[in-house]
Amino acid sequence: MRVQLGRQLLDRQLVDADGLLLGKVDDVAFAPDEQGVPYVAYLLTGQGALGQRIGGRVGRLLVTLADRLTEETPGPLRIPIGQVARIDSAVRLRVRADELPRPPVEAWLRRHLIDRIPGADRASG
Repeated sequence: MRVQLGRQLLDRQLVDADGLLLGKVDDVAFAPDEQGVPYVAYLLTGQGALGQRIGGRVGRLLVTLADRLTEETPGPLRIPIGQVARIDSAVRLRVRADELPRPPVEAWLRRHLIDRIPGADRASG
């Protein structure tokens, strides 16, 4: 089956198994199969993935910002293609949001800003 990535995956909303919006597909990562034929192995999301995709000065700025705000291993959130249930107007996943790691910038913002707001521990999310 031939897939046009630009139309079928990129910039589509990511939706978890409960219908929660997780972000958008910012890029994809390929891997070779046993015969060396490349296939889409991961969907990438986050500022770092978007920055790498758009390139140029703005893209480098997004990647640098994402890397600086990441205390763990830098890089975009990688969702294995096997966790995709179906692709229609959105990319619908088989898993719930809490089964995936938080995008690095979101985790940094939660740890350093949101969690310091009085009452933030009672908010949903």
